[in-house]
Amino acid sequence: MYKGLRITVIIPCLNEEQGIEKVMRRMPEFVDEVIVVDNNSTDRTADVAESLGACVIREHVRGYGRAYKKGFSVATGDLIITLDGDHSYPPDAISYLLEAFLHLEADFLNASRFPVRDREAMSFKHKFGNFVLSVAMSLLYFRWVRDSQSGMWVFRRSILEGMKLTSDGMAFSEEIKIEALKSSRVRFVEISIQYSSRLGEIKLNPWRDGFYNLWFLVKKRFS
Repeated sequence: MYKGLRITVIIPCLNEEQGIEKVMRRMPEFVDEVIVVDNNSTDRTADVAESLGACVIREHVRGYGRAYKKGFSVATGDLIITLDGDHSYPPDAISYLLEAFLHLEADFLNASRFPVRDREAMSFKHKFGNFVLSVAMSLLYFRWVRDSQSGMWVFRRSILEGMKLTSDGMAFSEEIKIEALKSSRVRFVEISIQYSSRLGEIKLNPWRDGFYNLWFLVKKRFS
């Protein structure tokens, strides 16, 4: 519990045996529930996560959004916090994010990776792609969003009921922010965090995923 609120952390994982151990060892003690969604990994991700206290559930159909929706369906916390299993997002920043979330009276808090302080954490190509996608979202939805592709958020579980989440892939990250921005009942805020180099293999295809996410932004805006 954190100040009377039950906290659930959800981590989608695909072959993150190396990173998930470090993430779990840095998880704050006040977190009530850690749900690791094993997205059909072929390594020991699930075994490592379970041995360190995570509740492991399996989503055999691969997809970033698919994994998150599976995790949301079993989460019990008042607040949900998300991060990746590759140790690129800081688990020990959770208390800082929660304090900001409560102080700003937010319903959805987006943890922006920018400015990127670790030069090894993100290539110029990824920075440029993120900039283009964030500008596109900001123009389409009339609200400046610094990091539309961030995978670390804090939000009230209750707001999921009013969201229409359709993406099963990487576009899910921008879609959940769009749904939060669109709702007049959801207060959306954004603050910066420290972003680090990932551990393990890279799954993101910058050109394919980048162009698809741009197309998804336009399709969702005008559909």
